[in-house]
Amino acid sequence: MTAIRLVQWLRMLLLPVLCALAVPAHALLPSVDTASSEASEPASSEPVIEQAQDDGDDERIAQRIRGIFGELPAFGSVEVEVSEGVVTLSGTAPDADTIARAEAIAGRVSGVVTVENAVERDLSVEGNLSIIGKISELIDSGLAGFPLFALAIAVALVIAAVGYLIAGLGFIWDRIAPNAFLADLIRSAIRFVFVIGGVVIALDMLGAAALLGAVLGGAGVIGIALGFAMRDTIENYVASLMLSLRQPFRPNDHVLIDSLEGRVIRLTSRATVLMTLEGNHLRIPNAQVFKAVILNYTRNPQRRFDFELGIDADDDPRAAMKLGTQVLEQLGFVLKDPAPAARITKVGDSNIAILFLGWVDQDEADWYKSRSLAIAAVKDALEDAGFALPEPIYRLRFDGRTDPLPIGRSASVAETKPAEKPRPAAHVEEDVRPESEISELVEAERSSDGEQAKDLLDTSRPVE
Repeated sequence: MTAIRLVQWLRMLLLPVLCALAVPAHALLPSVDTASSEASEPASSEPVIEQAQDDGDDERIAQRIRGIFGELPAFGSVEVEVSEGVVTLSGTAPDADTIARAEAIAGRVSGVVTVENAVERDLSVEGNLSIIGKISELIDSGLAGFPLFALAIAVALVIAAVGYLIAGLGFIWDRIAPNAFLADLIRSAIRFVFVIGGVVIALDMLGAAALLGAVLGGAGVIGIALGFAMRDTIENYVASLMLSLRQPFRPNDHVLIDSLEGRVIRLTSRATVLMTLEGNHLRIPNAQVFKAVILNYTRNPQRRFDFELGIDADDDPRAAMKLGTQVLEQLGFVLKDPAPAARITKVGDSNIAILFLGWVDQDEADWYKSRSLAIAAVKDALEDAGFALPEPIYRLRFDGRTDPLPIGRSASVAETKPAEKPRPAAHVEEDVRPESEISELVEAERSSDGEQAKDLLDTSRPVE
């Protein structure tokens, strides 16, 4: 610290004198900061060129480079000259990479100052026909490795054949799997695993582990891309598998899938085939069936029908309910247990709506026929008992500038005797047997040649 202060005092004393002499102060008295910065500057990393070469250094460098080039066939036409540590390369080389490599090798030899690369590419026909020699070498190496290649192929084929043999044992997989679709899926998986295993072992025998990794990686990327591209197809395939395991319906069941109604023909690996009540084929993708709300009318043979009739607001609804229930009980196709019933659903401005309920056995009676006959029977009974089935009533109002219209029937109409309502015919046994046309069409379709094997519905397994 004392030395630094002393230097500062000296600068203050000598500064006027130096200014008068126009001599910079830092030329005589360098500051501490300047000295420290000069001391901290790193030394140059460039090699120092010696002032004089020793005798024989150039020849030693030339011999060393020629020896290296002599061991490399590609540098057989390259000539080397050395003078004062400067290496000059001349001659020809097969390609640009070889020329650059020659310069790099020469520059790494001890004592070389710099390299003048004058090597040119060999454009002669003879020099560029070396590819033929390389092809010949490849052929020779291929012939030498042919026995190993043939052995690897044979091993892969044997492993694949074993997989196909195991997958062909159908009686085992048919017994293990719950249905034919799953059994076929298991057989396909076994074949795939054994084929891939054979390819992996063959590539390992050939020492192509890197190629195997590239192939498996590429297959994974392709699989992901195909998974996104074929998402709907894969979803439909998985839904087919789940439906074959769940068995949500039986053949010839009358089902309602969302808003699509019909009788089931078969369940395939892609779609559920229905026959509509009009006799048309309806194919629904299994992905849609798997996610849909399924209403099965055939699963429970007892099915309820209902219909609504209205009576006049002045009539007794309890009497109408009792009468309608008694009529339903007298119909032979209506079940006694559960018994028929009636409910008041609403009271309107001019009528009372009554809902009549009845049950039928679908194995003995058709639901649509039974409901139609029940409506006709209850309606006739209510009218015969004096209950009015009202029609819509409209009230019209007119101002005083017009004559009032007569309310009710006109005189001519009132004096005319109303036509008698046709009476129902004598009781005749009505045909309520179940419709069989659609069921027969479905059975004929299922028994057609070649179609039964495609059906995934198994009647021996329980319905979900």
